[in-house]
Amino acid sequence: MSRNILFLTGTRADFGKLKPLAIALRDAGFGISFFVTGMHMLDRYGRTKIEVHRLPGVTKHEYLNQRPGDPQDIVLAKTVVGFSDYITETRPDLVVVHGDRIEALAGALVAATNYIPCAHIEGGEVSGTIDEIYRHCNTKLASHHFVSSQDAKRRVMAMGEPSGSVHVIGSPELDFHADSSGVTLDEVKDHYDIPFEEFGIVVFHPVTSEQATMGAQAHALFGELDASGRNFIVIAPNNDPGSEDIFAVLDALPPERFRQYPSMRFNHFSELMKNAACMLGNSSAGVREAPFLGLPSLDIGTRQTNRAQSDSVFSCPATDQAAIADFLTTQWGQRHAPHTGFGEGRAADRFVTALEDDTFWTQALQKAFHDPD
Repeated sequence: MSRNILFLTGTRADFGKLKPLAIALRDAGFGISFFVTGMHMLDRYGRTKIEVHRLPGVTKHEYLNQRPGDPQDIVLAKTVVGFSDYITETRPDLVVVHGDRIEALAGALVAATNYIPCAHIEGGEVSGTIDEIYRHCNTKLASHHFVSSQDAKRRVMAMGEPSGSVHVIGSPELDFHADSSGVTLDEVKDHYDIPFEEFGIVVFHPVTSEQATMGAQAHALFGELDASGRNFIVIAPNNDPGSEDIFAVLDALPPERFRQYPSMRFNHFSELMKNAACMLGNSSAGVREAPFLGLPSLDIGTRQTNRAQSDSVFSCPATDQAAIADFLTTQWGQRHAPHTGFGEGRAADRFVTALEDDTFWTQALQKAFHDPD
């Protein structure tokens, strides 16, 4: 019997993690659909719903869940309403959500209250800000867990989830990085009008609990990068509260040395990471994907607190100009041994294996707290 799997995607980042799983399931004969919402629908962030529509052989449904400036609780409420309407019509066999975003929380909540199995990707992670709260809420709402490491499995089980419902598959986005991007560096440079021979990559998102200081943090970070005289590719921040203050700083940067983009196709971004001199900011890519590629990264601030577990990841506050300057001096252009603590690029294969096991579909949805041994 063919099962119908519904993926919920709200950002360019979670789509990069969900896409390899969806492709693998599609190729294994599952029916695949995407509920496309969140940042994907917004012009300012590149209208990345286009990337979802480029994926063949799957059904897509669009839903606008926010207007610019909407607070997160309103975004949550709108997403719950829209997603509930959609699954009432389609009744999928499994809902798949990722990580710690507000859209994932809405999806996990709707699935739980409608007694539809829900698979949560990359639970059990630790970080800063309200994201960690959302992530752990998703763990308790979801019926199945696909985590990136044994440490993550231990944390999920510490929240009362049974061992049999927790599958260690690694981080799905590493599946892309483990293979050829399918494009050359020159093709990427031509497509995005990047003139640099050497470049660093910067992704700096707002931290919701530090909204009042995000402008000052961005000013300090990018001021030091500007002073270095080096060239950087900057990916726009996400749409969390505080992003406007970051955009104000980005808008004042000299364009001849700072190339800015609302988003990039994932395979193009992968090729840039493979050829970058370093990475800076507070994106999960800096503490997950960069170490896998051996790319040195500087984690700025508290957004990814305690997630870094590699010798190639350094950290400092945005205001520590000396540490930023030292990183650019000592790590620019260096390469480290690849870090495989979050997988080897085989997450999709393991995901399909789990869903092809009949016992996966017989797991009870009425949850009970399991005390860890």
